[in-house]
Amino acid sequence: MILNTEGTKPIYVQISDWIETEILSGNIGKDEKVYSQYQLAEMFNINPATAAKGLNILADETIVYKKRGLGVFVAKDALEIILNKRKTQTLQRLIDELVIESGRLGVSEAEIIEMIKIAGNKSGGAKK
Repeated sequence: MILNTEGTKPIYVQISDWIETEILSGNIGKDEKVYSQYQLAEMFNINPATAAKGLNILADETIVYKKRGLGVFVAKDALEIILNKRKTQTLQRLIDELVIESGRLGVSEAEIIEMIKIAGNKSGGAKK
């Protein structure tokens, strides 16, 4: 992975996202040890405190757990947590874009809801 140092996404968030992707891709399985903050710092040429901040995000979201003196490990239900998180993020981004674009076009909330219902019925998509 190459870190984007010129973008708006902080480095520690990029580290957190990268580890999530490693878990999703199966490169790190449940109860397997995750890279230490010092390994991450060396891999990406960053400050260990920045790497630790990325690991703390994952720990706060219960994607990983820490064992004192042993390291950081992938939680049993990490995959499900990550998938739910990414699903929510993707849908929220799409809804935000829909609301913004609808506002520009002068479409009311009621019209948007009706359009979503029609689209859902056509595709058999969204659950009720």
